[in-house]
Amino acid sequence: MTRFARIAYTDSVRSVQERNGSAHAMLRQLDGPDEPDPLGPVEQQFIAERDSFYLATVSETGWPYIQHRGGPPGFLHVLDEHTLAFADVGGNRQFITTGNLRHNDKVALFLMDYAYRARLKLFGRARWQDADEAPALAGRLARPRTDGRLERLVTITVEGLSWNCHQHITPRFSRAELDEVLQPIRDEITRLREADRTRAPEDAV
Repeated sequence: MTRFARIAYTDSVRSVQERNGSAHAMLRQLDGPDEPDPLGPVEQQFIAERDSFYLATVSETGWPYIQHRGGPPGFLHVLDEHTLAFADVGGNRQFITTGNLRHNDKVALFLMDYAYRARLKLFGRARWQDADEAPALAGRLARPRTDGRLERLVTITVEGLSWNCHQHITPRFSRAELDEVLQPIRDEITRLREADRTRAPEDAV
């Protein structure tokens, strides 16, 4: 995560690391060329399986803003090893994220897998455009995408990535994940009930 560390470890951050004894360990993460971190197969698969993520932007007055984005797994598309994109649909009409991006294209993403206690952090630069300006991209992002009226397309050029440790992530499971685990149990209950109904009378004595 060379590029991620170079972005995150500012002079103020490095001074705190020095004070708390972690500067030497963190220094190893700054080695190597200052190039964008690529999305490898593991990252791409992880992103494709997510049904939500958190997107942070910054206003022109310096205030951070975090918004949740959700949809079917794969609605956040991996276009290549350095580019993500998703189809933005109508919401509460506040347009805070969209407005922030007009001033500052820097974004941060948190992608969470609560069931397996994993999270991927990304730094990037985002741009948005009306869907009718890029019909080919709109068609690609439309399958799958979040339900709702398609308003704009958001493309994110990834600058850095970091896998966070699993500590303090409380396991949570979606309905689909629970259904997958519980279905064999449901099937077994159904089988036992059917067997009970079809037992011969003498078997019940």
